Amino acid sequence: MGWAGLKNGDLLRVAEASMIDVLLTGDKSLIHEQNLSGRRLAIVALSAIRLPVIRQHLSKIVAAIDAATPGSFQAVECGTYAGKKPRIELVPIAARRKDFTMTTRPPLPPFTHETAVQKVRLAEDAWNTRDPVRVSLAYTEDSRWRNRSEFFTGRSAIVDFLTRKWAAENGYRLIKELWAFTGDHIAVRFQYEWHDASGQWFRAHGNEQWEFTDSGLMSRREASINDVPISESDRKFLWPAGPRPVDHPGLTDLGL
Repeated sequence: MGWAGLKNGDLLRVAEASMIDVLLTGDKSLIHEQNLSGRRLAIVALSAIRLPVIRQHLSKIVAAIDAATPGSFQAVECGTYAGKKPRIELVPIAARRKDFTMTTRPPLPPFTHETAVQKVRLAEDAWNTRDPVRVSLAYTEDSRWRNRSEFFTGRSAIVDFLTRKWAAENGYRLIKELWAFTGDHIAVRFQYEWHDASGQWFRAHGNEQWEFTDSGLMSRREASINDVPISESDRKFLWPAGPRPVDHPGLTDLGL
């Protein structure tokens, strides 16, 4: 998956953006280091991560996965490994998709400031994967969109739109920021950088209005966006392709 070396917070965000529901890890201290409240991802921590040990406890591990719910943490005792001590990293050794992927999308409304900020960051991370299908799963089957001057409805139309969008917008890097929230609505401002086929760079400036169902899926999205040409030397979003690192500044900190 290319996740080795990611810090704990980055790993959890990338896993959620990759639509993984349950993350298996050998880091049992994770529950004390990360706040799982409001997360869609569930964590199952194993006492050993070597196959000679865990294959003897597969039924126990599978039961923990089946019992996982969004934001839950379970520690599974499955012995220890007597061989050479492994280097400790927080990396997934297995993942499984569960039914709640399609039916709920925490955090759920009514939103608090904390959960609204989480909702915005999860959306940003998903869009930075540039995976149309993964992004579409955050929306209802009949979600209504206005993006610039385009109007359409439904997940298949969302996938078609995003496929066209990211085929044209090369080098895409996005930052979203919470603007306001109330109940089941969130307002967002965002900027993203991209270049066209000729190599001309742009910084897009936009505002979004979101409406959610009780299950946390977005039922309506309205987006107004303007593209401003910039030189490549004026770029500010320089992280590697994928979700923005935890320690990378947001729009306000960048003076944007």
